[in-house]
Amino acid sequence: MLIWFLPVFLFFLMLGLPVFFGLLAAPGLLLWMNGQERDIVLLYRNVYNGMDSFPLMAIPFFMLAGELMNKGGITMRLVEFSQALMGHLRGGLAHVNILSSMLFAGLSGSAVADTSALGSMLIPAMEKQGYTRKFAAAITAASSVIGPIIPPSGIMIIYAYVMGESVAALFLAGIVPGIMVGVGLMIMVKFMADKYDFPASSRRYTWGERGNASLKAFFPLLTPVIIMGGILAGIFTPTEAAAVAVAYALFIGLFVLRSIRPSEIPGVLNRAGITSAVVLLLVGAAMAFKTVVSLSHAPEIMADFVLSLSQNPLILLFLINILLFVVGMFLDAGPAIIILGPILGPIFISMGVDPIHFAIIMSVNLTVGLATPPMGLVLFVAASVSGERVETIAKAILPFLAVEIAVIFLITYIPALSMTIPRLTGFAN
Repeated sequence: MLIWFLPVFLFFLMLGLPVFFGLLAAPGLLLWMNGQERDIVLLYRNVYNGMDSFPLMAIPFFMLAGELMNKGGITMRLVEFSQALMGHLRGGLAHVNILSSMLFAGLSGSAVADTSALGSMLIPAMEKQGYTRKFAAAITAASSVIGPIIPPSGIMIIYAYVMGESVAALFLAGIVPGIMVGVGLMIMVKFMADKYDFPASSRRYTWGERGNASLKAFFPLLTPVIIMGGILAGIFTPTEAAAVAVAYALFIGLFVLRSIRPSEIPGVLNRAGITSAVVLLLVGAAMAFKTVVSLSHAPEIMADFVLSLSQNPLILLFLINILLFVVGMFLDAGPAIIILGPILGPIFISMGVDPIHFAIIMSVNLTVGLATPPMGLVLFVAASVSGERVETIAKAILPFLAVEIAVIFLITYIPALSMTIPRLTGFAN
């Protein structure tokens, strides 16, 4: 069933069927053709069971916190702070775009929210300053994948839920890889800026102006400190931390910055509810599919096949990275983790790969898939925001994808890059 699932699933997507229904229709059709009608009942019954989880409540809370921050003008403050620090460099607005994504990642944990919020602001500004629209959209899409890598991360919450790992350990393990992606993109921008003579800002900000921008960004930048500090100190769980983030964002928006009116809150709740519903429906459908796959002994068959290719974990990690990258081109990161995590995770853990290390490899790889053609979700969001064609953005994003692929292989073969912080804090062995 695993062999035919992806082709059938992609066929349904090409027909225009939403991903949620494709995740249920593809295995349902295959089960019916195999005469496994009883398992079809199990498949659809487990959709609700897949969503009925306390840890998963963190996802809608983080979505709501991101919406509140965006509505409250937090995004503008982060961009102004980034502009004060890096706007004077050649290619300054491209650097600002990347740094803003790194800062925004600590608030929302969503690549789509990053692309939408920052893209609507920075793409027109970059175009006005002389950048091509396709380049502005490409750097926005490429940098937005940092959102689910630097904590908090919705994708890592899903992985922890599926595989029974520590959310805090995954959050900590994502810090260095997220920074590496951001720094790598900045190095590529520096190289391209010198080669293509990108525009620079007309002036360097004074230290007083930088201090003023820092004060404006202080309360937003305190959000990840509160989230991670509370989790690491054992004050609250990741789900409770997400709720605290919502309360903090609401308090800052209503009473400190006074940038949110009470009449705007229903609209914010509505947008966050719709976004969260889409994610949770995908999780429910993917968890239902996972239940049926486990009954078919497909994980054991897949494990035997993978181990027959090689007994060397370094070679297998290379092959699995290629597989994950290809899967990420067609499938959203959340469903891909739920479907492939239980199949691939135990194989590498049995070969001595640390479970947290493998979780980060898989999460970062599939997150980069959000920006890869032909089905990368953030490419479509960037196209919608910029008005540029998806295929044009896909061509312009290739140098940045090369950087992100290099980071994937670095964290794959140098475990200390992702594992040092969790080990120092006692969340990993």
